[in-house]
Amino acid sequence: MSEQCPGCRTSKPLDFSFTMAFQPIVDVVDERVWGYEALIRGLAGEGAYTILSKVTEEQRYRFDQACRTKAIEIASRIFPAEGSFLSINFLPNAVYEPAACLRATLSAARKSRFPLTSIMFEFTEGEQMNDVAHLRRIIEEYRRNGFTTALDDFGAGYAGLGLLADFQPDLIKIDMHLIRGIDTSRARQAILSAILYVARELDIVVLAEGIETHAEATTLRAAGVRLMQGYHFAKPAIETLPGVNPAAFESFRFDLGDAEASIAAA
Repeated sequence: MSEQCPGCRTSKPLDFSFTMAFQPIVDVVDERVWGYEALIRGLAGEGAYTILSKVTEEQRYRFDQACRTKAIEIASRIFPAEGSFLSINFLPNAVYEPAACLRATLSAARKSRFPLTSIMFEFTEGEQMNDVAHLRRIIEEYRRNGFTTALDDFGAGYAGLGLLADFQPDLIKIDMHLIRGIDTSRARQAILSAILYVARELDIVVLAEGIETHAEATTLRAAGVRLMQGYHFAKPAIETLPGVNPAAFESFRFDLGDAEASIAAA
C-alpha cells in the first residue's frame, strides 16, 4: 500500500527545500522543558513566511506531509531519549483523508523510532473552518493513534470559542495578542481567567505562547498557567535544541507573590 494519500499522489512535487527550527515549551512549575515546537525555516535561515509563500495550491498536500516527516526525522536525531513532546503544525484543509494522510507520518515515526505518544499536532485555520465534521474526524483519528492534539492561536481569528464548542482538543495555545502586555491589562487578565475556567471545565491543558517579558511570564504563572513558550525562555534554533535561559526560571521564585497580588487586585 502506498504511504501517500490520494491528495499527495496528485500534488505537484516541491521545487524548494526547507528545514526545521525548534523552540522549547517549558513547564514553569517543574522548571523543565516539556517539549519543542518544530518551525519551518529555509536552509539559509529564512523565516517561515518566506517558505510558505512558495507553496502553491497544487503542492499543499505534499508540503504538509513533507513538514511532518522532516520534523520527525530531525527530532529523532537531536531530542533527548524520552520525556519531550514534539509539536508539529498542520492545516486541516491540507488533510485529504485523516487515516490516509497519517501513513507517511506513522512510517517516519517507525523508521526513526520516535514514540507516537510524544507527538503533538497543532492545528490552526487562517480562514473559517466550514467543514467541522472533517476536523472532528482528524482529531479522532489522531487520538486513536496516540497523538496529542492542540488548537493553536486560540483567541485570534476563527480559532476561538466556536471551534471549542464543536470539539475539544487536548491543549489550547493562547494567541500572543492576548499575552502581550497582560501584566498591565485588566481586560487581558479577565479574558485569561475566563479561558482558564473553560479549560478546567473541559479538561483541556492551556499553553501561553509568544511570551517576551518577565512581567508577562510571572502574571501568567500567578494566574495558573504552567506551560509557556516564547523569546523570554528561548529563541528557535535550526536543527538543534536551544537551551532555556536559566534566569527565566529563577525569576519566578522571587516575583510570583507580587504577580499574584496584582491579579487579585484586578
